[in-house]
Amino acid sequence: MARKCEVCGKGPQVGNQVTIRGKKKYLGGVGTKITGITKRTFKPNLQRVNVVTAGGANKSQLVCTQCIRSGGVKKIVRVAPFKLPVGAAKA
Repeated sequence: MARKCEVCGKGPQVGNQVTIRGKKKYLGGVGTKITGITKRTFKPNLQRVNVVTAGGANKSQLVCTQCIRSGGVKKIVRVAPFKLPVGAAKA
């Protein structure tokens, strides 16, 4: 199974790791130089979340944090929220 978000399909991306050496000019140096460029992968922040599916079943999914925060998935409510008894509100 690929490390991929099951909601939006976000997966790893390839980029460059740039190694820089030297002191910046505004700090009194002669300037920075690039001494090396190598390939690297940017991995998405994936979390294992228990989710309520569209059919109403509970399922564990691998979801990125942006989908969790934006409401792309509905998490399972483990404990029902506290509710006051009907007659106790007028005390």
